[in-house]
Amino acid sequence: RLVESGGGLMQAGGPLRLSCAASGRTFSTFSMGWFRQAPGKEREFVASLNSRTLDTYYGDSVKGRFTIAGDNAKNTVYLQMNSLKPEDTAIYSCAAGAFLHLPIANVAYWGQGTQVTVSS
Repeated sequence: RLVESGGGLMQAGGPLRLSCAASGRTFSTFSMGWFRQAPGKEREFVASLNSRTLDTYYGDSVKGRFTIAGDNAKNTVYLQMNSLKPEDTAIYSCAAGAFLHLPIANVAYWGQGTQVTVSS
């Protein structure tokens, strides 16, 4: 089970941090990541972390502004979002699986999603 927290309303330019807590099993062998979906748009890859190699991947629209990090001891992954823009407004969903950064992403688990709204 994946449970997100930290969403909310933020002004453009501000920071926000999302958390995704995993429970029920260890996710240390999975890749953990974030996707987002804005109204009327397709789901978009945001960032992922390979829990074994610690490699990180980012979508082009968030590179340089968002950072993903994990705490295996807490079974939690974080998404630090800086320099937020109104176009970052979306429902952000945590995911666990493999190859999350690729078109062949295999998502085994999804969180329920958390709303992020950025005002201009």
